[in-house]
Amino acid sequence: MRIPKHPTLIRRMRDARLKQLIARCPPLAASLGRQRGGGWHVTLKEEAKTRTVYVPKDLTQEVKASIQEHRRIKTLLQEITRLQLALIRLHRTDRARRGNRP
Repeated sequence: MRIPKHPTLIRRMRDARLKQLIARCPPLAASLGRQRGGGWHVTLKEEAKTRTVYVPKDLTQEVKASIQEHRRIKTLLQEITRLQLALIRLHRTDRARRGNRP
């Protein structure tokens, strides 16, 4: 993602990403893996410990979608953070450019 130099453009990009933060399905912070017998399991951190949970076949697609949704939201949050930091960094130079006018 390329961050523009002008605060107005940064705000537009940030606001567009904020609108996309609405979850399409319940997010799941986990990894999906195959078991030896052909089944599926998710691995996740729970209270600082790694846990593995069996996933029934009929829930596999739903779990995949939830994991993908978590990744999408995580990426959006990282982009929003970068844009917000850019605005903070530009604040001083923007005020100097405007001559301390509000």
